[in-house]
Parts: sequence; C-alpha cells; structure tokens
Amino acid sequence: MPISIQTNVTSLFAEQALNQNTSLESQAIQQLSSGYRINSSGDDAAGLAVANQYRSTIAELQQGVLNASNGSSILQIVDGGLNNISTILDRLETLATESASATFAGNRATLNQEYQSLIQEITRQANNIGLAAGGQYNTINSVFIGGGNNATNGQVSIDLSGSSNQVDANGLGLANTSVGAGGTDLTLGTANTIRLDAPGATFVSAAAQTFTFNVFSQNGGAETVTVSVGGTGALTEQQVLSSLNSQLSQYGIDAFVGSNGQLGFGGATPFTVKTTTTAADAIATSGAEATNTGVYEVDGAASAAFPGETLTFQNGQGATTVTLATTDTLASALSKINAATAQLGIYAITNAAGTGISLQSVNNFTVSSTSAAGVLASKTPTTNAPTSNGTVTGNAVAALAAITTAIQNLGLVQGRVGAGENLLNYASSLANSQMTNFSSAESDIRDADVATAAANLTKAQTLLQSSIAALAQANAIPAAVLKLLQ
Repeated sequence: MPISIQTNVTSLFAEQALNQNTSLESQAIQQLSSGYRINSSGDDAAGLAVANQYRSTIAELQQGVLNASNGSSILQIVDGGLNNISTILDRLETLATESASATFAGNRATLNQEYQSLIQEITRQANNIGLAAGGQYNTINSVFIGGGNNATNGQVSIDLSGSSNQVDANGLGLANTSVGAGGTDLTLGTANTIRLDAPGATFVSAAAQTFTFNVFSQNGGAETVTVSVGGTGALTEQQVLSSLNSQLSQYGIDAFVGSNGQLGFGGATPFTVKTTTTAADAIATSGAEATNTGVYEVDGAASAAFPGETLTFQNGQGATTVTLATTDTLASALSKINAATAQLGIYAITNAAGTGISLQSVNNFTVSSTSAAGVLASKTPTTNAPTSNGTVTGNAVAALAAITTAIQNLGLVQGRVGAGENLLNYASSLANSQMTNFSSAESDIRDADVATAAANLTKAQTLLQSSIAALAQANAIPAAVLKLLQ
C-alpha cells in the first residue's frame, strides 16, 4: 500500500473498527440495562413478531384465569342457594309426612299455611340465584378462558338451560302441591259401581282399561293424558294401583282405593278424568267421570261456541282479566285463560265430559263473566270448595311423591353446577400451565442472555480501547512523510 498524505487508509480502517466496537459496546450496555435481547425491531424483526404473539396469548390467558375464578365464584353462590333450597325441601317433606299420617291430631290448615309459604320461598330463592324460569343463569353459560386455536376451544360451556335446570316451584313440580286436608281423593262418581277390595279379586286380564285425564302441566299448559292399565294378564288391586301410579306420579296425581272399595284419584293438581273399557273384569264402570273435588273448582259451560266475553279472576295474589272472542275454540280459550291466570295459581283444563272448561285452584278464588251465556254460563258462578268425602291424607301423600321427585331433580341440577365448578378449575389449571410455557418461549426470544451480554461488553470495551490506540497510531503515519522531504 503506497504512502499517501491525501488518504490515510489505515486511519479509515481504524475509524471503522472504532465505530463497530462502539456500537457493540452500546448494544451490550442496552441489553444489560433493559434485560432484553430485542430492544427494537432492528435487533430481530422476526423474533419480535413471534414474541409479541406469545405476549398477547399470555395476556389473554391471564384474563381467562380471572374469568374462570369469577365463574367459579358465581357457581359457588348458585351452589349455596341450591343447598338452601334442599334444606327447604327437607322441611316440606317433614310437613307432608306429618300431614300424611291419619292419626295426626293437629290442624292441617296450619301445616299447609307454612307449606305454601315455603313453596313461595323456594321460588324467591331460585330467582335470586338465577335458576328460575328466564333467570340469568338458566341458560348455557360460556366462560372464555383462551389458549385455544379457535374461539370454541378457548371457552368452557356450563349448560344450566331449560326447565330441567329451573329450581323454582314450577320447575321442581311443587307449585300445585298441598298438605291441607279434605276432599283430595275422589272416586269416579256415582256412575262407578265396581269395588276393588274383594279378597282375591283380579282385574283387566284380557283387555286394558283406559283413563283420559285432562290436566294442567307446568311444562305445557292444559293437556290431555291417556293412561291404560291391564290387558296382559290378571292384576290384583295393588298391581292395578302400582300401574296407575307409575304413569300418573309425574302429574302429581295419586291413584287409591277409597273406603267404599272403589277406585279414586287424588292430588292438588287440577284434573278431570273419564274412563272407557270393554273389559268384563274392569276396575271402574265404563263412562264414569269426575272432577277433582280436592281443590276449589268452577264448572264452565259447554264450549261449542264462545260468545265475546271478558272473564275476571281474583284471589289473594291479585286479579286479572281474560277476553274471549267468538272465534275462540276450546283449545285457544284454555290457552288464553292459562296465560293470564297461571301466575295466580288458577288453571283452566277441559272438563271430564270433554265439552267445556273446568277452572281449578288450590286456593280460593272468584271469577265473573260479562256474558250470561258465556263460558261460565252465569255472571255469578259458584266456586266449589274442596269436599271432605275423601281421605284427609291424600293431599299430603301426593305432595310426598312430588317432593321426592323434586329432590331428585334438584340433585341433578346440583350435580351440573358442581361439574361446572370442576370444569372451570381444570380449565384454569391448563391456562396457568400454558402461561408458564408461553412465558418461557417468549423469554427465550426476547430476554437478554446476561452472561453473553456481559462477555460482549468486556470484549467491546477491550476492542474499543484497542481501536482508539490503533487510530492514534494510524493518524501518526502521514507525519512520517516529512522525514522523506528533509
């Protein structure tokens, strides 16, 4: 390389090295002071993009764990409410058991007063925990946790929807139950003459007997239910009752044999019944029909044609009106009435003959019509009080069956809530594990290796001092040219 005064190439080399070593020292100091290997996009653009994705996922999971914790807390509140309702059911069972004993010498009206207040308390508490009809949590509850490859995998769903998860009085099938005395049981009217209590007697051996019940179902309003018994061999009295009760228990109706030896049906559920049979060994006379006289009841008129009229209902819970049109059918009239009166505990069903409307309620009520030719056939209809010609324990026996079913249904809801709590705990554990691993992956990309950065700093500082010394020597080279000019 020639000696030149104009261009000191050696000095330029030294200056370039000095700049590089200064940059290396600055980068090492920046990494050590910040703790990050990547402090700007230029440090590692691709790595920064991946690290940012990990950081975003970690933030999602952190909130997801909080969501799971909040969801678990809500379910624990619901669970506590369910436990409380379970305690109330225990008290209801105690009251019903007490009233179901024929030797009970107390006042069943007093028992029923407490019983009915507890029924209302169940509904109030079910509303408070959001598991009444239309309640806040009576739905599919989705808790977003995150960490999945799509939105569906990132959330936990706890299904508390539908009537099977309603724990109010209607949902548990207790709204129409009672432990009061008097007229709960009724026989199949004067048309029935068949006794079932003859020693050794058997029935319906060759042909089944059919019973048509018009009932009010909490799930579907007024409906018609057909029940058949026998037809596949001779049945004893107890087998007849067992067959009927297995089919009727879900409607809160109890089959029994009264003191007159005849078949009867009881329960606080609104119902009418009619039977038909061709069996020679029938359990009730064909064509026998009856209305539940264990509740307050009004017999409506035949429904071949409805005049335009307004019905006014009232009881201790309030009042409501229903307007029927001339175009209404029996089915539409039942639907209109029940839509307005079910909240008062007054229910409309088809009468036993299938030609009109029977209005029934556990509690006393009044009803009036604006048309003398209307559904009630009178502006001042008579409300029949429960009669006392049945056994005094029938209401309580039917209530016990309903309470047993309610306890089973409540247990299923408690199981779903408990399973939901466990799901959230499992999801939270996975999210915490994912956060740990994502954080580790982000650290590998973003965080500085302190040992390497410290070594680089020492190296850069040494090279920097060397570069400064070399630059000084390089700058001294042009001065040597003067020796040649002497």
